[in-house]
Amino acid sequence: MKILSVHNKYKVRGGEDESSAAENHLLSEKGHTVSLYEKSNHDIAHLNPIRLAGRTIWSQTTYNDICELLEHTSHDVVHVQNFFPLISPSVYYAAQANKVPVVQTLRNYRLLCPNALFFRQGKVCEDCLGKPIPYPGILHGCYRNDRAATAATAAMSVIHTTLNTWQNQVDLFITLTQFARKKFIEGGLPPEKIVVKPNFVHPDPGLGSGQGEYALYVGRLSVEKGLDTLLSAWKLLRSPVPLKIVGDGPLADQVAEVTTRLPNIEWLGRRPMAEVHNLMGEAQFLVFPSKWYETFGRVAVEAFAKGTPVLAADLGAIAELVENERTGLRFCPGNAVDLADKVDYLLAQPKRLEEMRRSARAEFESCYTADLNHQQLIQIYEHVRMLSSLR
Repeated sequence: MKILSVHNKYKVRGGEDESSAAENHLLSEKGHTVSLYEKSNHDIAHLNPIRLAGRTIWSQTTYNDICELLEHTSHDVVHVQNFFPLISPSVYYAAQANKVPVVQTLRNYRLLCPNALFFRQGKVCEDCLGKPIPYPGILHGCYRNDRAATAATAAMSVIHTTLNTWQNQVDLFITLTQFARKKFIEGGLPPEKIVVKPNFVHPDPGLGSGQGEYALYVGRLSVEKGLDTLLSAWKLLRSPVPLKIVGDGPLADQVAEVTTRLPNIEWLGRRPMAEVHNLMGEAQFLVFPSKWYETFGRVAVEAFAKGTPVLAADLGAIAELVENERTGLRFCPGNAVDLADKVDYLLAQPKRLEEMRRSARAEFESCYTADLNHQQLIQIYEHVRMLSSLR
């Protein structure tokens, strides 16, 4: 099968970029032909705000590029991973003009929320959900703390909602969890056009031992990821287990300062993926303290692959991935006391923790392998090709 993969990359490579690249690599590995059409947010620096706003709504460059690609080389599917802000929804129109079906993976909540997170001032916010014009987001400058930039983002959403772009130009949307699917349906997307296909881990990093006698956090150091909850909880532990923190972000200075006062917390900064997987495998458990909904929880699934249980906030998509008392434990989001209590409970139950390790690995093998994901993806592609042939 021939797939045109479309992705607007971020300045700092994160989960969306990693998952998109992993999917392309898997398809190529399985013998499919994958062509790439990519833009990078590094190019934003070369655009003035007015031009960027216009391009966010409609990029004629994208439309022309995609038309030329599809006219000269046949493709079975156009799979859009992220179109914001440089590619724009014009990619859909170009694909449909050339009678190539379109699949869009929804890796964030951009179509429903200007900042794509449903998160404002340290907590979940749904003020814009379901509103024809997301004026609360504009008022608060939710995208980059900039009202003008937020207005441009909102304009893109409003204009394409009015044009029925999401309904008419996209053949099928992919969400990564049932939670995200329900949220997009609540936001107005047609239920019959949304299917669930999770992310995966490939290659299989193999089972770890869990003998490292430490807990692990892996991710961006930011408020929405719950770093404040995590650090506060570690001050309350009755059993002060060491905590290793992997990642970087706006709260890096705060994390560094805490390590000077709490010797059982170690900040490792960014680390290569192979080292991260090794750390996961040796950790007693991984902590996932997010305070926003998430659309998935790639780090949690990587932990499952290593047989490592996850202690997760009972919120949004991550709560769907972690089965309480089986593949880990869930705690009240933003509640450092409850998180500390759950950590102490796990440490006092070594046999229970070992059972969770086996269950976590079994969950990976049954839900998140590359082979299973490839089967699901090809079924989606074949379905949209069938729908396209009937038009």
